[in-house]
Amino acid sequence: MKRTAIAADSNSGITQKAAKKLGAYILPMTFFVNGVQHYEGVDLKQEDFYELMSDSKTTVATSQPSPSELQDFWRNILKEYDELVYIPMSSGLSNSCTTASLLARDFGGRVHVVNNQRISVTQYQSVVDALNMAEKGKTGEQIKSVLESDKFESSIYITVNKLDYLKKGGRVTPAGALIANVMNLKPVLQIQGEKLDACAKCRGIKSAKEKMLEMMHKDFDNRFKDIVDSGNMSLLYSYSDITRAEAEQWKKEIEKSFPGFKVEGAPLSLSIGCHIGPGSYAVACSKISK
Repeated sequence: MKRTAIAADSNSGITQKAAKKLGAYILPMTFFVNGVQHYEGVDLKQEDFYELMSDSKTTVATSQPSPSELQDFWRNILKEYDELVYIPMSSGLSNSCTTASLLARDFGGRVHVVNNQRISVTQYQSVVDALNMAEKGKTGEQIKSVLESDKFESSIYITVNKLDYLKKGGRVTPAGALIANVMNLKPVLQIQGEKLDACAKCRGIKSAKEKMLEMMHKDFDNRFKDIVDSGNMSLLYSYSDITRAEAEQWKKEIEKSFPGFKVEGAPLSLSIGCHIGPGSYAVACSKISK
């Protein structure tokens, strides 16, 4: 039986420490803070990142790993494994998946790049699913096929605390951001497949959280009903730069709204955090691929 490694990038929210515990490999994303290069989870921690972001003079730019960095990452893993499954962030949100697919051609079929439209905790779930499939003896090609067949069976809802960061990225006008902040409006964003869309505006974080849970219930009762009824749906949560108590409270709110579901979570990756800023909450679901 082939020894199959499972790898992803840090857009999954999986830290280097968590990756070791899981038995997976995580490629850290590259960031330039005031022109200085850093690597997520290596020399750029969550708390340090948001502290830097709080300074209006700080400039942050994201960058996908260079081809040589990615290939070296794969080569080091393949020293101990026959093949590997690589799960990058959604191709609809970055070019990194396309780049990885092209580079994999140089590895003689030993690298299987998965394009299953995942990011953050849904990408995290894909890593867990892939590890379970590899443990059961599925090959890299089989794991890739299963994950991609389930590519649209997930959903993420995120509420943004302040629009300043979306304004910086040109995703909202300065006037729009000012009005929203003054009126305490909290937009709710939705990620489904390749698309990131605004789907609601709420007055205050409490109302936004309630709206996200309402929309997730609609997904469970309609779009994902068969998956939920079969017991193959995971329920997840995420957040950016909030206290541990606030994160735990958000988890409890989700558990109360969805009794009987085990709820897992992790912080939003910095690639998302740099666009939406601190104080954000997210709820997500993802089909458990087998």
